[in-house]
Amino acid sequence: MTTGKFITFEGGEGGGKSTQLALLAKALEDAGVDVLTTREPGGTPGAEEIRDLLVRGTTDRWPPLAEVLLHFAARVDHVEKSILPALESGAWVLCDRFTDSTLAYQGGGHGLGMERIQALKADILGDFAPDLTLILDIPVEEGLARAFGRAGAEDRPEDRYERMDLGFHTRIRGTFLSLAAAEPDRCVVIDASGSVDDVQREICAAVSHRLGADLRHSGKETNR
Repeated sequence: MTTGKFITFEGGEGGGKSTQLALLAKALEDAGVDVLTTREPGGTPGAEEIRDLLVRGTTDRWPPLAEVLLHFAARVDHVEKSILPALESGAWVLCDRFTDSTLAYQGGGHGLGMERIQALKADILGDFAPDLTLILDIPVEEGLARAFGRAGAEDRPEDRYERMDLGFHTRIRGTFLSLAAAEPDRCVVIDASGSVDDVQREICAAVSHRLGADLRHSGKETNR
């Protein structure tokens, strides 16, 4: 039985997930909570090696099903070696992406569909799922503009998914919103088009309401 809380950050490109995850981690730590921050694909040495296979290279590097299998291979290592031990120690785990991203990117974006991915999820993870999923929603064109406009973006090698076509990203956004509508007890859609402070305030309110944490956002603007 896990004693910590597992919170995932989801959404398309440019929604500010990494920034908001760091701000929530700080708010939780200020409230006396032990926090582990992590990401997918990645989070363990083995999973980080698989990450390099997925986020670099040409957009057609892998067939959609191969991408799904690589994501789940990384996820098994991540869950068993990092996430579960942290939860069992009482820590709150904040993860930048989890299984919903596989459903949205490969199932929706690539058109693979939900059935095979949901079957893999059930077989590999069982009933293990986040306590709360924050879906940072932003119009596709705005999110991509932010992603490509980030400082140093032209030098970043991890842009394989960002370089995929607009239709791909539009399908991703629609899938995330459908997942949120299907699981309202777990998912909260956050409007990520506002300022960093506005988004942080909404996230802190959601975490406080859903998980009983007593959080105060910092009120300080941070670059995305």
